[in-house]
Amino acid sequence: MRPHVPMRPLWLCRACAAPWPCRPGRLLLLLDYRRDRVALSIHMAGCLFDATADLLAANPDPADLFDRFIGWTGRL
Repeated sequence: MRPHVPMRPLWLCRACAAPWPCRPGRLLLLLDYRRDRVALSIHMAGCLFDATADLLAANPDPADLFDRFIGWTGRL
C-alpha cells in the first residue's frame, strides 16, 4: 500500500495521522496527476463527496471540508 492515503472513515493519513490529504499526500497526488490537473480536481471532488458523510458530523462547516479536499488544488 502507498503511504499517505486516507484511513476511512476518519480521513486521516495512514502514514502520519494528519488530516488527509496531508502535505506529503498532496505532493504525491500532484505527482500522480501532474499531466492532468482537471482530473486531480475531479478526483478530489469525489473524495470530498465520500468524506462529507463521514466528517460532516464532526466538522459542521462545509467550507472547511471544501478547502481541505479541493481548495488547495487551485492554489498550487
